[in-house]
Amino acid sequence: MKKLLPYMKKYIFFAIASPILMILEVIADIVIPYLMSRIVDVGIANRDIDYIVKVGLIMAGSALLGMLFGILSSHCGAKAGYGFAAEIRLATYQKVQKFSFANLDNFSVSSLITRLTNDCNTIGQVTMMSLRMAVRAPFLMLFAVYMAFTINASLARIFAVAIPITAIAIFIILSKARPLFKKLQTRVDRVNAIIQENLVGIRVVKSFNRQEHEEVRFEERNKDLKDTALSAVSKIILLMPIANLIIYSVTISVLWFGGRQVVVGTMGGGELISFITYNIQILMSLMMISFFFMQLLRGSASVGRVLEVMRTKSEIHEEKNPINEVRDGSVRFDNVYFRYPGSPEYALKNINFEIKPGETLGIIGSTGSSKSTLVQLLPRLYDVTEGAVLVGGEDVRNYNLEVLRDQVAFVLQKNILFSGTLRENMQWGNENATDEQIIDALKQAQAWEFVSKLEDGLEHRVEQGGNNFSGGQKQRLSIARSLLKSPKIIILDDSTSAVDMTTDAKIQQVFKEELKEITTIIIAQRISSIQKADRIIVMNEGKIESLGDHETLMENSPIYREIYVSQQKGVVGE
Repeated sequence: MKKLLPYMKKYIFFAIASPILMILEVIADIVIPYLMSRIVDVGIANRDIDYIVKVGLIMAGSALLGMLFGILSSHCGAKAGYGFAAEIRLATYQKVQKFSFANLDNFSVSSLITRLTNDCNTIGQVTMMSLRMAVRAPFLMLFAVYMAFTINASLARIFAVAIPITAIAIFIILSKARPLFKKLQTRVDRVNAIIQENLVGIRVVKSFNRQEHEEVRFEERNKDLKDTALSAVSKIILLMPIANLIIYSVTISVLWFGGRQVVVGTMGGGELISFITYNIQILMSLMMISFFFMQLLRGSASVGRVLEVMRTKSEIHEEKNPINEVRDGSVRFDNVYFRYPGSPEYALKNINFEIKPGETLGIIGSTGSSKSTLVQLLPRLYDVTEGAVLVGGEDVRNYNLEVLRDQVAFVLQKNILFSGTLRENMQWGNENATDEQIIDALKQAQAWEFVSKLEDGLEHRVEQGGNNFSGGQKQRLSIARSLLKSPKIIILDDSTSAVDMTTDAKIQQVFKEELKEITTIIIAQRISSIQKADRIIVMNEGKIESLGDHETLMENSPIYREIYVSQQKGVVGE
């Protein structure tokens, strides 16, 4: 927790106030049994009504003060605990946002979701308990033991046996339960993974009529989670019968030995009553400590999982004095090699080419030829393993990351729109974009033709993931969003695959005529999408097989020629 304590700074007042108020509540609780013994041994024994009323009012006042201190302590503890959790969740989320694609490859989405929600909530709960229960239990036990020894030191020796036995039982049981609580969190990850996967792909599941298959998969992981939880709980629930056995044994011993002292007159009846109350407080405080340690086990597992994210260093590092301006849209790959973290094989090998500002470069190749990997090096979604990638004449590693990514717009293969309005989605490209600028970008991306037909226009609601738009519409909206950044370089990673050939041709024409100052890199499966590019790269097994314009490649590249012929046959066949 030491690593996370700086995130308590905003809530330090509540973190300090909660335990102080809790100690005051404990003092009020400790006073009440003593006052009760005075009523019995003095007031009732002497039939002194005034004394009984006076002490009774003090008892009532102590109870009310204790209740008030308890309420205030709970409020402060909750404020500090959940505020602390919120700060940790925010810091963890910000850390994830800074991850490179290589870092994200090391964490599953479901695991990150669990860490940001379930684990952070557990940390908040444990913090709240640390400020309240972890303070109340030891202080209650210490004060109660002191009062018990004050009342009858010989009888209080019972606790010298009861407390160690209880502590040993707690230690043994919790040590057995600890690894199970760690395993429990990974089981939650696995359940979240299948839920996320299933809900994201629910349309595919239904279209293939695979509901029963998915239910079986979910049932297996759900059962695994249940079994692990039951195993952990089965260890913990042993505490209750053991604690009850100790409490009843001590109570019987106190009644037996204390009752004999009352008979011979060495102990008052009221003192015996208060002694029994202190006995219950001592043993219940031990139960609270055991419950706290049980939660602490879950909390320690959660802290470890959150710190694992926060300690992960991004593969992408900025220079101390980065370049804050991209001069132009020129691109150069200089003897680039790249392999994914943990992979022994290079995904890209000996990549060398150059693009002048405003040129259009097409990239084509078979599936798995590392086309997407190649362009992901430009905005530093990954960093090269060897060699250098230059933009505007400078190594991309020398740029301010925000500046670089503002000037290198990337339209990914998977086009994601976010819940909200169309206007809000477009303003991802430029948060200050006017409606006129948005409409202009939509027209350039050939999206205005369907957006203009919507009754509410730019106010049209976008469902999560953009599921109320077709694949082709989402692609065009994504292109428009990128154009609003006014980038020097735009990368279209198979971003018109769902668009018909006529619309695709219009988009290419816009880039050629209206956006000719922007360097354009197009990854495509259809040769028609890149045929008019200034140059085309043919990728094969992570290498550049050929580089040239359409006519040159038709003469010199067997792979390109084969793709072209097969696609022409397909067009003729249609």
